[in-house]
Order: sequence, then C-alpha cells, then structure tokens
Amino acid sequence: MDIVLFLKRNKMASFTNKFESKKQDWTTPKSLFDKLDQEFHFEWDLAADKNNALCKKFYTKEDDGLKQKWEGACFCNPPFNTKDSKVKDWIKKAYLDTQKNERLIVVMLLPNRSNNKYFHEYCMKAAEIRLICGRVKFGDNKHGLPMPLCICIFRKSNETKFSSFYL
Repeated sequence: MDIVLFLKRNKMASFTNKFESKKQDWTTPKSLFDKLDQEFHFEWDLAADKNNALCKKFYTKEDDGLKQKWEGACFCNPPFNTKDSKVKDWIKKAYLDTQKNERLIVVMLLPNRSNNKYFHEYCMKAAEIRLICGRVKFGDNKHGLPMPLCICIFRKSNETKFSSFYL
C-alpha cells in the first residue's frame, strides 16, 4: 500500500494545523512564571501586552521587543509564529545579545522543536535547557498544550546544562 494512501485512510496525512493557533497572546501560566521568577527575579517581560504582562516593565507588539535593547533579567514567552516575526527571531536575538552582554539573562518558554535547524544553532548553545514534564495549560483551557515545551536560559556560558522542569 502506498504510504500516502495509508496516511489518508488513517487520518494521519494532515499536519498543517496540528500545533497552530490563531491567538498569539496567551498568558504564561502564573504558577510556571512564579517558579522561574523566584529564581531569576525578572525585570522585563519581552513579549507582552497590558493585559498579560508579568513584569512591571514590558514590551508590547507595538514596541516590537525584537528592536529593543534587552537588559537585566528578562522573561520571554514569544509569539511562536506570526507574519511579523518567527520564534527563531526571538531565540536568535536572545542568544546573540547574551553573548555580548554578561549582565543579560533571558529565560524563554519555547516549543521544544529539536528537529529544527534554529534549535540546534541557538537553543543547544543556551546556558541551560529545561525540558518541561507535562502539558502546559494556558488560560482557562481544560487541557494542556499538546506541543512539547522547554525553558531555554540564555546567558553568557561555554556549556549547556540539561534538566527536567516539573509543573
């Protein structure tokens, strides 16, 4: 049997919308943020709006966090993919900026997409990657996101540590 026919018969052929969402401004779950904030004491939320910002200082879509100077301890739950930017743009900036500024730390909640080139180019060079055990539940959804997520901690470092992060 042809593999395409097999996939169609078994409803496995369409992957186009598996992990997509029209909404890009999901608020990071407070319990997840608080756990990280206790450790890093965040000053900035790099991709937020006035309704979902988790820090006193934050950049909105209109501010375009990708064009701003990042400083101090920053948290970022970037839009995963929009017409204006892609998650890899945020990751690349976090990595490059932290390599130039020893006082900058950027903690990002990201899709765990280890099959993508950008993940290997930048995330695998982060100071730390914490693989999230469980499904992160955003907003008032009944179920957690089926996409695997991770926390990448970018700061100037010559090694990458891996660990588990339990919700």
